[in-house]
Amino acid sequence: MELRHLKYFLAIAEARQITAAAKKLKMAQPPLSQQLMQLEEELGVKLVHRGPRSLHLTEAGIILQNRAKQILELTEATTREINDVAMGMKGTLTIGTVSSSGAALMKDRLSEFHKNYAGVKFEIHEGNTFMILDLLNKGIVEVGIVRTPFNTTDLGCRYAASEPMVAVMTEEHDWNPDQKTITLSELKNRPLIVYRRFEQLIHDTCMKHGFEPNFFCKNDDARTTLHWANEGLGIGMISRSALSLGSNNQLIVKEIMCEELHTRVAAVWLKDKYMSSLASRFIESFSRASDEDNLR
Repeated sequence: MELRHLKYFLAIAEARQITAAAKKLKMAQPPLSQQLMQLEEELGVKLVHRGPRSLHLTEAGIILQNRAKQILELTEATTREINDVAMGMKGTLTIGTVSSSGAALMKDRLSEFHKNYAGVKFEIHEGNTFMILDLLNKGIVEVGIVRTPFNTTDLGCRYAASEPMVAVMTEEHDWNPDQKTITLSELKNRPLIVYRRFEQLIHDTCMKHGFEPNFFCKNDDARTTLHWANEGLGIGMISRSALSLGSNNQLIVKEIMCEELHTRVAAVWLKDKYMSSLASRFIESFSRASDEDNLR
């Protein structure tokens, strides 16, 4: 039994049709049918029950399908690992990152990593946390940089330091110029501009504090929050590190004294998938920088 036989069988098992599997494999149907029969003869068992429109796996077929997936994934992982060794610390690292991670935070970590591994190139995909996690699950990126809260099931995580949310506003919205910090309750009835990613968190936290937030504008990027607040349209609520993402020369910044609104940036990866040497070294670098942040 060769690896190509497992690839053929897996395509058949997933498509449940010889014709569809042959099309996916870009080969003719008769040779694929012949390969399946040869595999059944070699193993001495029936792997599929053939029906008029589709086929169904036998008990032996189900076992082989599961094993074939494991064997092929291990083969691919072994190939990648050997290539890592052959190339050394070179190649391309694919990272997915959210805008609200804060340009400064990523700049520091990437700059440090680049100093140590100058031969590494980067491919960056940007989106919100849910998009980045989807790219991670699809194998399009190897490491995700996301912000809490998110579902940690099946993920390995390394967290940066916790940071507060801040309220940003122009002078006309500043009800107390002498204050550098505010309580959440002080935002009651004020026009709030929020990144939609934090809508539920902010809403639930405000309700716990006895009021329903007045969402004047909900958007899909922390930079939009900064822009609208900078135009004097309302009071923006963003994570502190996101201040570096856009123009804020007109903005007054007040830290919101509310522990429930603290969030953390995290580097995440899939626990049960092969991780390249590049990704492993990046995670190590991210973890060291995060430990230093937590000690400050």
